Amino acid sequence: RWTQTSSGQLLMERTKDISKKDDKTFTITLREPLALLIDMLASMAAYSPFIMREKDADRPPTEQVTANIGSGPFKFNEALTKPGASVTYDRNEKYVPRKEPPDAFAGGKVVKVDRVIWDNISDPQTALAALQAGEVDFLESPPPDFYSVIQSDPNLELQVLNESGELYFLRMNCLQKPFDNLKARQAMLHLIDQKAFLRVISPDAKYAHPAVSIFGSRTPYSNDQNTGWYKRGGDLEKAKQLFQEAGYAGEKVVILQPTDRVEVSNAAQLVAATLRKIGINAELAPSDWAGIVARRPNKGPVESGGWSIFITYSNDRSFGDPITAPWLSANGENGYFGWPKSDEYEALRAKWANVETLDGRKALAGQMQEIFWDLAGFVFLGQSVQPIARRKTLTGLVGVPGQLVMWNMQKG
Repeated sequence: RWTQTSSGQLLMERTKDISKKDDKTFTITLREPLALLIDMLASMAAYSPFIMREKDADRPPTEQVTANIGSGPFKFNEALTKPGASVTYDRNEKYVPRKEPPDAFAGGKVVKVDRVIWDNISDPQTALAALQAGEVDFLESPPPDFYSVIQSDPNLELQVLNESGELYFLRMNCLQKPFDNLKARQAMLHLIDQKAFLRVISPDAKYAHPAVSIFGSRTPYSNDQNTGWYKRGGDLEKAKQLFQEAGYAGEKVVILQPTDRVEVSNAAQLVAATLRKIGINAELAPSDWAGIVARRPNKGPVESGGWSIFITYSNDRSFGDPITAPWLSANGENGYFGWPKSDEYEALRAKWANVETLDGRKALAGQMQEIFWDLAGFVFLGQSVQPIARRKTLTGLVGVPGQLVMWNMQKG
């Protein structure tokens, strides 16, 4: 299953044989060196080589695994789970943790509670009221508007678990007008005032930062190569000039707007308003996120149900690996939604897994970023670090970039 994903495919291309040595050991024999082998096996990307039953592992990665069976510190309680409403996990009494402190996904995964129940409370005000009343102990994503209320409550606390935060970015459909023209895509780099967008994504300035490197802000490969386009406040005149050079002739620019993701919805509205300021015929296409996911694969023109711009986000850590981050590819119609294409960039990306040293990959990252920003494969809106909210009686939460783990937490 994993070998059909990006990094898994690369591994199998280099692999001569995978064989079982004993009940606890297997051997990978390579045809040629692969410097990032250990990194691939230890990846925390969306597609990771998890241990699962053979009949589940044999499913293609595009097909959802329907059985919640694993080998970790919790057991899925199917009897108490209510699909769409709540999910229940019980401590796995047979699990033996490593005898060391927890360290993200590494270290000892010691479970200190008998049961964890995740409630899906769609209304933020109802969720906050439940936290204040002690009906729940934890809120994963409290809206920024609630921060001051939470901070004023002596029983509650905001805590940043994912210090690397989320990077928000927009993708343009490079196959259709106007963004099939490079100048139009480059115009978007100058159009965006990250400070303005961060105000609607994360109103508390303490949790908001600009983003300029395609390799994220906190990864070892973050760099400032070819970032001269970045200007505080944006540059609307430059954006307007580039659209004119692109031959923009009033084509409709359709921006997908997820109504059930407030910060992204707000950002989509601001993109539309900013484009209109420079004479671009921008139109919002509101739907829930599921509708956007269904529409994104459409490569056709907007008149045929296609799109021009959509906004998404991912944790900072994920930008540090161009092999597993699909938005860091530039392989045209075989790549991530938006489909930018650069053979020169792809040739450099193909070298990534062969570079044995950190310094070598840093140098390669600079070369890749030089080309990528010229290509304008995506455009950053900014970086937001979102705290969780918890009752002060809940302690021991472990910070993991882009994930939330339940071991080590305890109530007291």
